[in-house]
Amino acid sequence: MQAMKAVCAVAALAGLMAPAAMFGQAATANALAAEVQARYAAVKTNIIKSADNMPAENYSYKPTPDIRTFARVVNHVTEAQLHGCGALNGGAAAKEAPAETADKATIVEALKASFAECDKAYAALNDANMTEMVQAGQAKRSRLGIAWGNVAHDNEQYATLALYMRLKGLTPPSSEK
Repeated sequence: MQAMKAVCAVAALAGLMAPAAMFGQAATANALAAEVQARYAAVKTNIIKSADNMPAENYSYKPTPDIRTFARVVNHVTEAQLHGCGALNGGAAAKEAPAETADKATIVEALKASFAECDKAYAALNDANMTEMVQAGQAKRSRLGIAWGNVAHDNEQYATLALYMRLKGLTPPSSEK
């Protein structure tokens, strides 16, 4: 654990990992867990608001014929979270994403269920268990790696959702005043 703290301190000094204080968090006994939990909470809010704010008739929208629909991007978030957070919770989640042709309510309900799976996973994180290796598909990965990977992936997908919203004349949640 001391080695992990030293690595994180060096990473923070090198600018590779932001210290918790940069995100308005006080130093805690679980500073590493608190940092990833805060970033997860922020992207969760943006994705759910995006899904809620996009009108149902625009769920089939795609900017060009060879790009995913808005519904498909939302479902991709759902699938990835069920996989990653399911692994953090000890196994694959039993639920699946609906078809991208499902209605908005069904797609949003599945998205929120995937966030419930992740809420459970992130709530269980602490600095003592962040380096534990867990089975994630065919490989073993650290809880830290899975958690930050999920946050990074969610942010990438939120960028796509925000772009689709802008193309439809809507303001993405992170740009709301």
